[in-house]
Amino acid sequence: MTGHVDVSALLEPPSKEAVAALRVAAASRPDYARAAKAHPDVVGPIVGMLALFLMAGILVSGGRFGFHGASADGTVERILIVAAIFAMTLVIIVWRVLGRRNDAWRRWTQLDALARANGMVFSPFGGAPDYPGAIFGVGEPREVLDHLTVVPSNSTERRLDYGTYRYTIGGGKNRSVKRWGYLALQLDRALPHMLLDARANNGLLGRTTLPTQFRRDQVLALEGDFNEHFTLYCPREYERDAYYVFTPDLMALLIDNAAPFDVEIIDRWMFVYSPEPFDLQSPTVHQRLRAIVDTVGAKTLSQTDRYVDERIGEFAPNLIAPQGQRLKRRFPIGVVIGVAVVVAYAVFWLIPTMMRF
Repeated sequence: MTGHVDVSALLEPPSKEAVAALRVAAASRPDYARAAKAHPDVVGPIVGMLALFLMAGILVSGGRFGFHGASADGTVERILIVAAIFAMTLVIIVWRVLGRRNDAWRRWTQLDALARANGMVFSPFGGAPDYPGAIFGVGEPREVLDHLTVVPSNSTERRLDYGTYRYTIGGGKNRSVKRWGYLALQLDRALPHMLLDARANNGLLGRTTLPTQFRRDQVLALEGDFNEHFTLYCPREYERDAYYVFTPDLMALLIDNAAPFDVEIIDRWMFVYSPEPFDLQSPTVHQRLRAIVDTVGAKTLSQTDRYVDERIGEFAPNLIAPQGQRLKRRFPIGVVIGVAVVVAYAVFWLIPTMMRF
């Protein structure tokens, strides 16, 4: 995926014929069937509920008043008013649900056309991706939504995938659904695990929004004003490797093209993360993602095409030594505080209490 991106499919609403054609083509695809479950056909059940409610109202009023007009206490009128309000509410619900479902199919039609125009494949739903990145091993269930993929057809192409990643953490009242925009670009060479935590998308008090946190003794400062935009993490004793990868040219491209996003290099992948899902119906989003691939991605590929981990010593294996494969994680602050509270409780109350006996 290099060069110009054709976004013409996003510039006009899809025709009814195009939407209908996609529905037919997608009838046998499980990814569309799974995605459509989020937009169920509720017309039949709601119409049935409305009919039952009206029949019950008629039976109640007819049985009590014999269909002889208004009752003295206005009961029939109240029943009919309630029925009318109920019917109007159901009509509004049906209209909104149908609108969302039709909007989904129109969006899928646009994205499918965009993908085909650019040599990609669109899917509205996928299971947990087999990616090693920081956001992909958290929560359950894990799902990919509305993603576009380039599947390599020859040795000169590389896998590219971008879309929305969704996972759920917690349960009950603490249940929370997280959504990330992501881009995954396959690299040629295996590289040490390195993470650029963008300062622009950090949360309160500058805390990272990434679900996985790493030890601060792995932070490496680079030259110039790069550290004002990103915090670089690399494994201990791999500082020279990081300097080899992050040349001034690559740092400039990262600042110009990817400053709002976190960037992770791990194994043979480069990931770009956004704490908010990408608006894939926006032409500028696709153009920006293409620009990241064509600048940051291309420079990373060219800069590392001869990279060898000196601890391995040979080019052919294309491997990273164990100590460089993964950054060391740190405990979340909540866990640290919890352990400290338990230890304090044991030291200052539990142990003295037990000693009295």
